[in-house]
Amino acid sequence: MKTSWRKLQLVFVVVAAALLATGALAKGGSNPMIGTWKLNPAKSKFTPGPGPKSLTVKIEPAGKGVKVTAEGVDSEDKPFATEFTANYDGKDYPITGSQMAETVSLKRTGPRTARRIDKKDGKVVQTANRVIAKDGKSYTFTAKGKNAKGQRYHNVQVYDRQ
Repeated sequence: MKTSWRKLQLVFVVVAAALLATGALAKGGSNPMIGTWKLNPAKSKFTPGPGPKSLTVKIEPAGKGVKVTAEGVDSEDKPFATEFTANYDGKDYPITGSQMAETVSLKRTGPRTARRIDKKDGKVVQTANRVIAKDGKSYTFTAKGKNAKGQRYHNVQVYDRQ
C-alpha cells in the first residue's frame, strides 16, 4: 500500500509540475512579453502614415533580458527586419537593420510594462512604451520620435499574441 501511495504522490507531483511549466511557458514565464506577436493594423494608428502592411515581432528570453526580432513589409511592399538583444537595465545595446537607430535600451516600468529608448549618434530618436494587456493576448506599443526622413511621428501599434 505504501508503494502505491508513493507512486500516486510522484505522479501527482510530475503532472502538477508539467501543468505549471506548460502554463508558464505559454505565457512567457515571469516575462509576459515573451512570445510571437503580429501587428493588428485595424487597431493601430500611424501618424504620419502609412504604417507597415505587416509586422511580426518575436520576443525570446536571452540571459537576463530579451532577444527581439521584427520582420515585416513596409507600405511600399519592401521587406524589412530588425534585431537586438538587450537587458532591462537602461543600458544601450546595438540594434541591427534599423534605418533610424544604432542602439536600444530597455527598462521595466511594471510587471506588464517596459520603456524603450532608441538612439543614433548618442541622441534619442525614439521613446516607446510597451504595455501587455491583463489577459496577455495583446500589447500596445506607443512610440514617439523622428523617422528616417526627419518627420516627427506618434504611433500607437497594437499586436496580437500568436
